[in-house]
Amino acid sequence: MKNRDACSLARKAVEYAQTKKALDIKLMDLREVTSVADFFVICHGESDVQVRAISEAVLEGLRKEGARVWHREGMDFCRWVLLDYVDVVVHVFLEETRDFYCLEKLWGDAKVQQFSD
Repeated sequence: MKNRDACSLARKAVEYAQTKKALDIKLMDLREVTSVADFFVICHGESDVQVRAISEAVLEGLRKEGARVWHREGMDFCRWVLLDYVDVVVHVFLEETRDFYCLEKLWGDAKVQQFSD
C-alpha cells in the first residue's frame, strides 16, 4: 500500500469510528518515527459494547472500501481491540485501558491529528 493510500485508509477508519461516537480520536503519523506502521488510529469507547460497535463499524466500513484486515485481536473482551491493516493499525480501547497503556506517549514523537468528539 502506498503512503497516500495508507493515509486515506487511516482517515476512513477515523470516519467509521466517528459513526459510533468514538471518543478522543487521534490519527498518528508514524512514518518518521518507526517502521511498525505508517499510521495509528487511536480512540476509545465508554463500554465494551461501544468498543465492539466501533471496531465492527471500522471493520465493515473498510471492508466495503476494499481493505482487508490482516490481523485482529481483542474482540473477545473488548478492552483493547487491535485492527491491523499492515500500514494502518486501529486501536479501540476502553478509556481506562487506553490510559494504562498510553500509546500516545510511547509514540510521542509522531505527528498527531486530533478529531473532535
